[in-house]
Amino acid sequence: MLVGGAGQVKLTKDGSVLLSEMQIQHPTATMIARSANAQDDIVGDGTTSNVLFVGELLKQSERILYSGVHPRAIVDGLDIAKKVTIQVLNEMEIKMDNMHLNRDLLMKVARTSL
Repeated sequence: MLVGGAGQVKLTKDGSVLLSEMQIQHPTATMIARSANAQDDIVGDGTTSNVLFVGELLKQSERILYSGVHPRAIVDGLDIAKKVTIQVLNEMEIKMDNMHLNRDLLMKVARTSL
């Protein structure tokens, strides 16, 4: 629920709508909102999951920072993790033209997303 300056109320469960309507001042919060909006623009869903994921990355990064690890090392580690993640996802990718409407595979995809 968002309440505007003039008292107007907006109810929604769409994270993208919430983020686009909010007047965010904090630079980190702005970065998180931009990440979620990019997620919504590219995929069309998952903005709330995106915000939670980025928030957890920041939380864990802060924990590591306070344990004495240099910020540059944390950034380098996140960059390595990103590259490995992209590599693993590319290896797991199944091309649509190779599926030929494989019913069993489509059922597995549907079960996973539900």
